[in-house]
Amino acid sequence: MGSIHLIRHGQASFGAADYDHLSALGFEQSSSLGVSWEASGWAPTAAVAGGMKRHAQTAIAAIDASGVGDGYDVDAGWDEYDHLALARAHDSSAMGADSKAFQRMLNVAITGWMAGEEGPGETYATFCSRVMSSFDDVVSHAGSGRQIAVFTSGGPIALVASHLLAGDDSLFQRINDVVVNASVTTVIVGGTGARLLAFNETGHLPRDMVTFR
Repeated sequence: MGSIHLIRHGQASFGAADYDHLSALGFEQSSSLGVSWEASGWAPTAAVAGGMKRHAQTAIAAIDASGVGDGYDVDAGWDEYDHLALARAHDSSAMGADSKAFQRMLNVAITGWMAGEEGPGETYATFCSRVMSSFDDVVSHAGSGRQIAVFTSGGPIALVASHLLAGDDSLFQRINDVVVNASVTTVIVGGTGARLLAFNETGHLPRDMVTFR
């Protein structure tokens, strides 16, 4: 049996000029994950990261802190949808809101995006297709004894989890709301295919380092 470990990036820089850069806390969260790997004697046999800066920074910080690993491959199929553009398209004042108000605006925008409303960037159908294609690719490489770490974002993790739990994307938005920074969602791959084993694990993070945005 193999396993896939979907890791959300550490906290990004919400409200800053460059969102796609880990905050100081985001780097700490990512390093804490790697330290927990070293402490438990666990290490991925392979790693993949999305094409965004925050994915690379999380992967590098975790792998370096673990003291093991040979780097990672890059697959942009694991990139996040453009949530900032979606929120701004819904309400031009979104970026000036606090994180809770921003999330409310984003959720309204996502509902329309999922329903097929035109918006900035890729369509929801395109997002789903590329994420699930990248997931299928990782599943095909998760053979017996393989442990693959995937550094990505909350949206792709939520979409994969929804498909594994419900067989479709019906749980996507509810799951997307609660994916924690630097959390780990574990999928096991065996004779019956891929199954969700654990969601949103944060045992490697002190309570004061748990963040959603």
